[in-house]
Amino acid sequence: MQMFYVSILCVSVHIWQMDYYYEYTECDSTGSRWRVAIPQNPGACTGLPEPVRGTECTFSCKAGEFLEMSAQECTQCAAGSYSLGSGIRFDQWDSMPAGFSSLATAQEINPHGDDRLTCNRCVNRISSWIPQGNYLESNRDECTVSLIYAVHLKKQGSVSFEYQYPDNNLLFEFFIQNDQCQEMDQSAETKWLKLTNHGEWATHTVNLKSGTNILYWRTGGVLMGAKVVKPVLLKNVQIEGVAYTSECFPCKPGTFSQVPGSSTCQPCPRDTYSGHGASSCTPCNTTTQYAAEGSAACKDRPPCSKKDYFQIHTACDHEGKTQVIYKWIEPKICLEGVTGADKLPPSGEREPCPPCNPGFYNNDTATCSPCPAGTYSDGTKPCKQCLAGTEPTLGYEYKWWNVLPANMKTSCFNVGNSKCDNMNGWEVAGDYIQSGAGSSDNDYLILNIHIPGFKLPTSVSSPSGTEFGRVTFEFETLCTADCELYFMMDVNRKSTTVVESWQKTKARQSYTHVMTKNASVSYTWAFQRTNQPSDVRRYVNDVARIYTISVSNAVDGVSSGCRVCALSAQPSSSMCVPCPRGHYVDTNQCTECPKNTYLVPDATPGPDACKPCGPASKSDKDHSLCYSDCHFTHTEGNVTLSYDFSPLGSVGSLMNGPSFTSKGTKYFHQFNISLCGGQDHLAVCTDNVTDLSNTDSQREKGEGANTLKTFICQSTIIPASGRGFHTSLSSQSINLAESFHQHVLEHFYMLNSNKNTLNGIRARPELYPQTSKKVPDVNFYYKSSEMTSSCETGRSAVVTLRCNPEKSTKGELSVPSQCPAGTCDGCTFHFLWESSGACPTCTERDFHRIEGACKGGHQDLLYVWTEPKLCIGGATLPEKKRVPCEGMEFWIRLGAGLGAFTAILLVSLTCYFWKKNKLEYKYSRLVMSANKECELPGADSCAVMEGENEGDMEDEVVYTKPSLLGKLKAIASKKYENMQLNSSHSKALVWS
Repeated sequence: MQMFYVSILCVSVHIWQMDYYYEYTECDSTGSRWRVAIPQNPGACTGLPEPVRGTECTFSCKAGEFLEMSAQECTQCAAGSYSLGSGIRFDQWDSMPAGFSSLATAQEINPHGDDRLTCNRCVNRISSWIPQGNYLESNRDECTVSLIYAVHLKKQGSVSFEYQYPDNNLLFEFFIQNDQCQEMDQSAETKWLKLTNHGEWATHTVNLKSGTNILYWRTGGVLMGAKVVKPVLLKNVQIEGVAYTSECFPCKPGTFSQVPGSSTCQPCPRDTYSGHGASSCTPCNTTTQYAAEGSAACKDRPPCSKKDYFQIHTACDHEGKTQVIYKWIEPKICLEGVTGADKLPPSGEREPCPPCNPGFYNNDTATCSPCPAGTYSDGTKPCKQCLAGTEPTLGYEYKWWNVLPANMKTSCFNVGNSKCDNMNGWEVAGDYIQSGAGSSDNDYLILNIHIPGFKLPTSVSSPSGTEFGRVTFEFETLCTADCELYFMMDVNRKSTTVVESWQKTKARQSYTHVMTKNASVSYTWAFQRTNQPSDVRRYVNDVARIYTISVSNAVDGVSSGCRVCALSAQPSSSMCVPCPRGHYVDTNQCTECPKNTYLVPDATPGPDACKPCGPASKSDKDHSLCYSDCHFTHTEGNVTLSYDFSPLGSVGSLMNGPSFTSKGTKYFHQFNISLCGGQDHLAVCTDNVTDLSNTDSQREKGEGANTLKTFICQSTIIPASGRGFHTSLSSQSINLAESFHQHVLEHFYMLNSNKNTLNGIRARPELYPQTSKKVPDVNFYYKSSEMTSSCETGRSAVVTLRCNPEKSTKGELSVPSQCPAGTCDGCTFHFLWESSGACPTCTERDFHRIEGACKGGHQDLLYVWTEPKLCIGGATLPEKKRVPCEGMEFWIRLGAGLGAFTAILLVSLTCYFWKKNKLEYKYSRLVMSANKECELPGADSCAVMEGENEGDMEDEVVYTKPSLLGKLKAIASKKYENMQLNSSHSKALVWS
């Protein structure tokens, strides 16, 4: 790194006398030194004065004096100049003072993919510290820019400077090195500069050691995006500890020192000016000219225009009337009676005053007074006492702007000169309050309301998570330039932080911020018409308007209504008592919220104050939030899937990137996701950009620490390498799901199906690669009601859990490739969590049995998982079993024997019945023949006619060969017939 060194002792201390000047030698071990003459031109050494013993090394001059080297005596500075004695001051920044240098570096993306750094001088003008007359302005881009100055001190001293640091999108550190480029020991409080309020200057002082001190003021953008950041401003750098100064510093233009021996120069009064080294100021011709305080020249007065006046509403008079009047902006610099000049418009008609704001009443004195304690009013009627069983609500609700409320203040801050001259920041205008004119377009117009603390209603005075109060305001901006409206908050008067901001024109809308701890807080609205340096008014018609402001539960507030409270159990008691946590007031009694519901803070008392948790989620014991216990069961058809996500862990993290900005800055997006569990298992993101200057004790107490506890949060991580800063930075932490203390989180999940939308949150499975696994994905849905300028309904997130047996139990988080930042629209974030731990719990359906061969009368039964295994935990595989069995030969022999026996039996039965039927048939023929001839045949004929044989008779009777089944049927029928025949035959025989 290039280093710049300026020796105040040997370079800056010069006494010019013709062709030579004097210097002191270095002090020896005895503390002595010599004064020697140094020729102007090297080599011209003839005729120089002889060296003489110099003053003691501990010698120094007082403020307002300088060391005259010829006489070696302290001499008063002349009028028009000043001296610090043993210090130097830099308060003129028309150009970069001698000894100061600005060095800009940036990290380039290496084509080889490694992290080697290449330091360039950024060629554009914005990547450097720029002199702006009264101050230096830092860069506004992502380059790391160092302002460097080296000084050699003969004794211990200090350096102090004034600065403005309003934007934490820039980093700002101040550190010191010695002549060996080793950093001096510094605490975090002196190294990292604290944020300042918009337009206000802070002073920073650091002690210096004797010897060489190299001072570094270093700035660099965190991540710009499309947002224009506010630069760091620096002025009035003063260094103490030099042994002496050999000359006085002339007063800069616009200032003067009237008497000799001055240690400072005074600014010229208004309508006067001065040049370089002035001992007095010269008046301007005020008829045609003007000059602001501390001016170096007079300016011509322009013709008056609409930009030079503004309108206000007068306070209500004794008749309850008000009117619009117009006033010139002070100090008035324009001319009225010239060609083209606008005149001041006449005052408007007197109109009835608007009613008082809620909580106030009109006491017939043309002013609105706050209602006494315990009473309320809507602003149009006298104050009334709250009925038994109710208590007054506290807070402020401003919707009429006839006068500025007593607990509000307004001011104007000019970027370069701190306070605007005689200017109000905001002006009341009846239906709204709007930004004032200011002295220039880049002024900060400030509106502030201070709340000393919060007091919850009695019935909810012991909450668990805690919403102590909320501020809601309705606003709009009308702009042609790069205006910006800031909403800021200062807790316990420590430091002001920007809560939200809006750029350019914004339609009328409402914004709400929840206060999560009981503390003193100042809410501030700051409006700036342009971020560019300006000393004129061109955009005076660019305005911000605030229509309503309401603050709930303010401890010093007024009451606009009454709230139902719980009463003491004592008979006929009218005393309001607090309810236990998770209880609401129902008919003056404390009733606990039903199971798996959460209590909405600041809700109207009643059962509707308890809202149900989402599907498959439950509430904590205090009914303050809903969460998942990592267990989930889903039945579809005749299949039930049970899940246990606890092996994934309560919090998952994803570091996505690296990514690079247009300037080459490398950064990562880190997401922390709390999947299961309540308040004790929330994800945490910390913004250390604004926390580096806090002491360890403050961080331990959580004071000033920008720590975010929520279900899902995102931080931007910038590694230390390549930025020139000495630590990795975590910045721009944001909520993607509501933090636990705001109580309005909806946290629920469902199986992925054709219906991927739940409570307005839409999952997008098409963003991820399709899976061939039959196990469905499970979607966790998160919702935050914390509004932003781009997400009017708050952010939301969907975490898709996918069963992947190839991943570990903890699994792997990813974001869609189409949305590398995790979101495609900036409001809904999508995450895919692939893990074996996301598979359902194993059941008997997930394994099958394999039977081994029968050997020696025994066989093995083996159980194996069905592949691929898509389950985890739950049922376990049964142990291998060995069971007795019979051999195959036995069963074959048994089967063959049974078959042979059955065949023989069938054949025997067939033959038996066939033979029997044949004899019966012959007998039947014989009987039939005897009946026909009416005589009996001879006994020896056997019913066979002569000439007949058995074969012939058989051929005549049998026509077809019946089947086995047919034969059996025939046998059965013949048997029945034979029984009839036999019976007939007997009778015949008896009858003959």
